[in-house]
Amino acid sequence: MLPIDAAAHSSRWRRRHPVDKAVLGLGLTVLAISLPPWPGAALVLVTALALLLGPAGVPAGRLWRAYRVPLGFCVTGALTLLVRVGGPGGFVSPAPDGPLRAGELLLRTSAASLGVLLFAFTTPMSDLLPRLVRAGVPAPLVDVALVTYRMSFLLLDSVRRVHRAQAARLGHTTRAANWRSLGGLGATAFVRSFDRAARLQTGLAGRGYDGALRVLVPEVRVSAWFIAASAALLAALAVLTLVLEGPLS
Repeated sequence: MLPIDAAAHSSRWRRRHPVDKAVLGLGLTVLAISLPPWPGAALVLVTALALLLGPAGVPAGRLWRAYRVPLGFCVTGALTLLVRVGGPGGFVSPAPDGPLRAGELLLRTSAASLGVLLFAFTTPMSDLLPRLVRAGVPAPLVDVALVTYRMSFLLLDSVRRVHRAQAARLGHTTRAANWRSLGGLGATAFVRSFDRAARLQTGLAGRGYDGALRVLVPEVRVSAWFIAASAALLAALAVLTLVLEGPLS
Protein backbone atom coordinates (compact mmCIF):
# COMPACT_ATOMS: atom_id res chain seq x y z
CA MET A 1 0.00 0.00 0.00
CA LEU A 2 1.28 3.47 -0.85
CA PRO A 3 2.08 5.70 2.16
CA ILE A 4 -0.53 8.30 1.18
CA ASP A 5 -3.19 5.60 0.86
CA ALA A 6 -2.21 4.09 4.21
CA ALA A 7 -2.49 7.53 5.78
CA ALA A 8 -5.94 7.99 4.24
CA HIS A 9 -7.16 4.72 5.76
CA SER A 10 -5.90 5.76 9.21
CA SER A 11 -7.07 9.38 8.99
CA ARG A 12 -9.41 10.84 11.60
CA TRP A 13 -11.73 11.83 8.74
CA ARG A 14 -11.69 8.34 7.23
CA ARG A 15 -15.40 7.78 8.02
CA ARG A 16 -16.59 11.04 6.56
CA HIS A 17 -18.32 11.11 3.19
CA PRO A 18 -16.02 12.03 0.28
CA VAL A 19 -18.32 14.94 -0.58
CA ASP A 20 -17.59 16.53 2.80
CA LYS A 21 -13.85 16.40 2.23
CA ALA A 22 -14.12 17.40 -1.42
CA VAL A 23 -15.93 20.62 -0.51
CA LEU A 24 -13.15 21.54 1.91
CA GLY A 25 -10.05 20.30 0.09
CA LEU A 26 -11.03 21.23 -3.45
CA GLY A 27 -12.54 24.47 -2.20
CA LEU A 28 -9.16 25.44 -0.77
CA THR A 29 -7.58 24.55 -4.11
CA VAL A 30 -10.01 26.82 -5.98
CA LEU A 31 -9.31 29.67 -3.56
CA ALA A 32 -5.54 29.23 -3.98
CA ILE A 33 -5.94 29.59 -7.73
CA SER A 34 -8.52 32.39 -7.81
CA LEU A 35 -7.49 34.66 -4.91
CA PRO A 36 -4.50 37.03 -5.11
CA PRO A 37 -1.26 35.20 -4.33
CA TRP A 38 -0.57 37.55 -1.44
CA PRO A 39 -2.17 37.26 0.99
CA GLY A 40 -4.83 34.89 -0.41
CA ALA A 41 -2.70 31.90 -1.42
CA ALA A 42 -0.55 32.31 1.69
CA LEU A 43 -3.63 32.16 3.92
CA VAL A 44 -4.87 29.08 2.07
CA LEU A 45 -1.49 27.40 2.46
CA VAL A 46 -1.39 28.01 6.22
CA THR A 47 -5.02 26.90 6.63
CA ALA A 48 -4.55 23.68 4.65
CA LEU A 49 -1.38 22.87 6.56
CA ALA A 50 -3.13 23.47 9.90
CA LEU A 51 -6.05 21.24 8.90
CA LEU A 52 -3.77 18.44 7.72
CA LEU A 53 -1.61 18.40 10.83
CA GLY A 54 -4.48 19.18 13.22
CA PRO A 55 -8.03 17.87 12.72
CA ALA A 56 -7.08 15.44 9.92
CA GLY A 57 -4.25 13.97 12.02
CA VAL A 58 -1.72 13.48 9.20
CA PRO A 59 1.82 12.85 10.53
CA ALA A 60 4.20 15.65 9.59
CA GLY A 61 6.87 13.29 8.22
CA ARG A 62 4.44 11.45 5.99
CA LEU A 63 2.96 14.72 4.75
CA TRP A 64 6.40 16.06 3.85
CA ARG A 65 7.33 12.90 1.94
CA ALA A 66 4.19 13.25 -0.17
CA TYR A 67 4.33 17.04 -0.49
CA ARG A 68 7.96 17.32 -1.59
CA VAL A 69 7.20 15.79 -5.00
CA PRO A 70 4.57 18.36 -6.12
CA LEU A 71 6.57 21.08 -4.36
CA GLY A 72 9.53 20.21 -6.56
CA PHE A 73 7.40 20.76 -9.66
CA CYS A 74 6.15 24.04 -8.18
CA VAL A 75 9.70 25.28 -7.60
CA THR A 76 10.81 24.17 -11.07
CA GLY A 77 7.93 26.00 -12.71
CA ALA A 78 8.58 29.15 -10.69
CA LEU A 79 12.30 29.22 -11.60
CA THR A 80 11.48 29.55 -15.29
CA LEU A 81 9.90 32.96 -14.61
CA LEU A 82 13.19 34.36 -13.37
CA VAL A 83 14.72 34.52 -16.85
CA ARG A 84 13.70 35.76 -20.28
CA VAL A 85 14.82 34.23 -23.57
CA GLY A 86 15.58 36.76 -26.27
CA GLY A 87 15.12 40.53 -26.18
CA PRO A 88 17.53 43.43 -25.77
CA GLY A 89 19.26 41.81 -22.80
CA GLY A 90 20.67 38.96 -24.89
CA PHE A 91 19.72 35.37 -25.50
CA VAL A 92 19.05 34.76 -21.78
CA SER A 93 18.55 37.64 -19.36
CA PRO A 94 16.79 38.29 -16.05
CA ALA A 95 13.08 38.78 -16.54
CA PRO A 96 11.45 42.03 -15.43
CA ASP A 97 9.64 41.42 -12.13
CA GLY A 98 10.86 37.83 -12.34
CA PRO A 99 11.27 37.22 -8.59
CA LEU A 100 7.82 38.70 -7.92
CA ARG A 101 6.09 36.57 -10.55
CA ALA A 102 7.99 33.47 -9.47
CA GLY A 103 7.02 34.01 -5.85
CA GLU A 104 3.36 34.47 -6.78
CA LEU A 105 3.33 31.32 -8.87
CA LEU A 106 5.07 29.35 -6.12
CA LEU A 107 2.52 30.52 -3.55
CA ARG A 108 -0.42 29.60 -5.77
CA THR A 109 0.79 26.17 -6.80
CA SER A 110 2.08 25.11 -3.39
CA ALA A 111 -1.16 26.15 -1.69
CA ALA A 112 -3.26 24.43 -4.35
CA SER A 113 -1.19 21.27 -3.94
CA LEU A 114 -1.89 21.23 -0.20
CA GLY A 115 -5.61 21.53 -0.90
CA VAL A 116 -5.49 18.46 -3.12
CA LEU A 117 -3.38 16.59 -0.56
CA LEU A 118 -5.96 17.38 2.11
CA PHE A 119 -8.51 15.43 0.09
CA ALA A 120 -6.05 12.65 -0.82
CA PHE A 121 -4.78 12.13 2.73
CA THR A 122 -8.32 11.73 4.12
CA THR A 123 -10.12 9.85 1.33
CA PRO A 124 -9.03 6.34 0.31
CA MET A 125 -9.52 5.50 -3.34
CA SER A 126 -11.54 2.45 -2.31
CA ASP A 127 -14.12 4.83 -0.83
CA LEU A 128 -14.11 7.27 -3.71
CA LEU A 129 -14.14 5.15 -6.87
CA PRO A 130 -17.26 3.02 -6.18
CA ARG A 131 -19.26 6.16 -5.38
CA LEU A 132 -18.42 7.67 -8.75
CA VAL A 133 -20.96 5.33 -10.37
CA ARG A 134 -23.72 6.97 -8.32
CA ALA A 135 -22.43 10.34 -9.49
CA GLY A 136 -22.99 9.38 -13.13
CA VAL A 137 -19.56 8.11 -14.17
CA PRO A 138 -19.89 5.07 -16.48
CA ALA A 139 -19.47 1.81 -14.55
CA PRO A 140 -16.94 0.26 -17.01
CA LEU A 141 -14.68 3.27 -16.59
CA VAL A 142 -14.81 2.96 -12.79
CA ASP A 143 -14.11 -0.79 -13.04
CA VAL A 144 -11.00 -0.14 -15.12
CA ALA A 145 -9.83 2.41 -12.55
CA LEU A 146 -10.43 -0.04 -9.69
CA VAL A 147 -8.54 -2.85 -11.38
CA THR A 148 -5.67 -0.54 -12.37
CA TYR A 149 -5.48 0.79 -8.84
CA ARG A 150 -5.30 -2.72 -7.42
CA MET A 151 -2.81 -3.95 -10.01
CA SER A 152 -0.48 -1.03 -9.32
CA PHE A 153 -0.04 -2.22 -5.72
CA LEU A 154 0.65 -5.76 -6.86
CA LEU A 155 3.20 -4.54 -9.38
CA LEU A 156 4.98 -2.38 -6.81
CA ASP A 157 5.06 -5.30 -4.39
CA SER A 158 6.61 -7.55 -7.05
CA VAL A 159 9.24 -4.92 -7.85
CA ARG A 160 10.18 -4.62 -4.17
CA ARG A 161 10.46 -8.38 -3.77
CA VAL A 162 12.66 -8.79 -6.84
CA HIS A 163 14.84 -5.85 -5.78
CA ARG A 164 15.39 -7.36 -2.33
CA ALA A 165 16.23 -10.74 -3.87
CA GLN A 166 18.77 -9.12 -6.19
CA ALA A 167 20.37 -7.21 -3.32
CA ALA A 168 20.63 -10.41 -1.25
CA ARG A 169 22.49 -12.03 -4.16
CA LEU A 170 24.97 -9.11 -4.46
CA GLY A 171 23.27 -7.82 -7.57
CA HIS A 172 24.09 -4.18 -6.78
CA THR A 173 27.78 -4.34 -5.90
CA THR A 174 29.10 -2.75 -9.11
CA ARG A 175 27.78 -0.46 -11.81
CA ALA A 176 27.64 -3.30 -14.34
CA ALA A 177 25.79 -5.48 -11.83
CA ASN A 178 23.35 -2.64 -11.22
CA TRP A 179 22.53 -2.39 -14.93
CA ARG A 180 22.09 -6.15 -15.22
CA SER A 181 19.84 -6.19 -12.17
CA LEU A 182 17.82 -3.29 -13.53
CA GLY A 183 17.26 -5.11 -16.82
CA GLY A 184 16.26 -8.28 -15.00
CA LEU A 185 13.93 -6.31 -12.73
CA GLY A 186 12.16 -4.71 -15.70
CA ALA A 187 11.79 -8.02 -17.52
CA THR A 188 10.49 -9.82 -14.43
CA ALA A 189 7.99 -7.08 -13.62
CA PHE A 190 6.75 -7.08 -17.22
CA VAL A 191 6.19 -10.84 -17.26
CA ARG A 192 4.58 -10.91 -13.81
CA SER A 193 2.18 -8.09 -14.65
CA PHE A 194 0.88 -10.00 -17.67
CA ASP A 195 0.64 -13.19 -15.64
CA ARG A 196 -1.38 -11.47 -12.90
CA ALA A 197 -3.65 -9.84 -15.46
CA ALA A 198 -4.34 -13.22 -17.10
CA ARG A 199 -5.08 -14.84 -13.73
CA LEU A 200 -7.38 -11.94 -12.82
CA GLN A 201 -9.32 -12.35 -16.06
CA THR A 202 -9.63 -16.10 -15.50
CA GLY A 203 -10.82 -15.56 -11.94
CA LEU A 204 -13.43 -13.01 -12.96
CA ALA A 205 -14.70 -15.28 -15.72
CA GLY A 206 -15.00 -18.17 -13.27
CA ARG A 207 -17.08 -16.01 -10.93
CA GLY A 208 -19.61 -14.97 -13.55
CA TYR A 209 -18.29 -11.52 -14.34
CA ASP A 210 -21.00 -9.66 -16.27
CA GLY A 211 -19.24 -6.36 -16.91
CA ALA A 212 -19.59 -4.73 -13.48
CA LEU A 213 -17.48 -5.10 -10.35
CA ARG A 214 -19.74 -4.83 -7.32
CA VAL A 215 -17.93 -3.50 -4.26
CA LEU A 216 -19.40 -3.07 -0.79
CA VAL A 217 -19.12 0.56 0.29
CA PRO A 218 -19.77 1.66 3.89
CA GLU A 219 -22.93 3.70 4.14
CA VAL A 220 -21.95 7.21 5.22
CA ARG A 221 -24.17 10.24 5.04
CA VAL A 222 -23.12 13.67 3.89
CA SER A 223 -22.68 15.90 6.95
CA ALA A 224 -24.59 19.16 6.57
CA TRP A 225 -22.78 20.81 9.46
CA PHE A 226 -19.34 19.84 8.12
CA ILE A 227 -20.17 21.30 4.70
CA ALA A 228 -21.56 24.43 6.32
CA ALA A 229 -18.43 24.83 8.44
CA SER A 230 -16.23 24.28 5.38
CA ALA A 231 -18.19 26.86 3.39
CA ALA A 232 -17.92 29.33 6.27
CA LEU A 233 -14.15 28.75 6.47
CA LEU A 234 -13.74 29.27 2.73
CA ALA A 235 -15.84 32.43 2.83
CA ALA A 236 -13.84 33.73 5.79
CA LEU A 237 -10.58 33.18 3.91
CA ALA A 238 -11.93 35.07 0.89
CA VAL A 239 -13.17 37.99 3.02
CA LEU A 240 -9.94 38.12 5.02
CA THR A 241 -7.95 38.23 1.79
CA LEU A 242 -9.98 41.16 0.49
CA VAL A 243 -9.58 42.99 3.80
CA LEU A 244 -5.82 42.46 4.02
CA GLU A 245 -5.06 42.91 0.35
CA GLY A 246 -5.12 46.70 0.50
CA PRO A 247 -2.93 47.30 3.58
CA LEU A 248 -0.44 44.54 2.71
CA SER A 249 -0.04 45.61 -0.91
